[in-house]
Amino acid sequence: MADTAQLIELDTSESIWESFFTVFPLVIVGTREADGSDDLAPKHLAIPMSWKNHFGFVCTPRHNTYQNILRDRQFAVTYMRPSQTVLASLAASPRCEDGSKPITEALPTFAAESINASFVRDGYLFLECELEQMVDDLGENSLIIGRIVKAMIAEDELRSNDQDDEDLVFRAPLLAYLYPGRFAEISNSTKLPFPAGFKR
Repeated sequence: MADTAQLIELDTSESIWESFFTVFPLVIVGTREADGSDDLAPKHLAIPMSWKNHFGFVCTPRHNTYQNILRDRQFAVTYMRPSQTVLASLAASPRCEDGSKPITEALPTFAAESINASFVRDGYLFLECELEQMVDDLGENSLIIGRIVKAMIAEDELRSNDQDDEDLVFRAPLLAYLYPGRFAEISNSTKLPFPAGFKR
């Protein structure tokens, strides 16, 4: 233990996640409000939920995003680029007293094709999802899991045998959200040295 950093015990009676930085994606989840307008909400607790086409994110039942998905059983996901950090931040603007969110109307969007929701323009990965299940009572939060029914990716982000993965990440950097409250642009990467015979 002499060569390692001193360990500090964290108080688990409170949320521990604000005591250090962790790396997450930053996505915008799109749903449709009951009045037909867009709801666009940034989420960072968001990941694939299986080796198949399932995607999940954490939300609270207090948010319109949760209520819209509960009603319509569908949602859209936009993976944002580093150049869109301000847009993602603006999407987190609070609602007005009447429940409206005018900033949503100012964000550049386009309609999903197989579900009734919108994406944010100029992202790099777009997922159309149908609700599979909701896992409630995770403290004040819920896990929303959808099945991806349609997916589109920007050509400059698509992996291929014709180019090295390191070059791809360098030319088309990824946005990383460093919770709490910071972000980074990932453009340098190194191949992970998996052991011989490794299988997922």
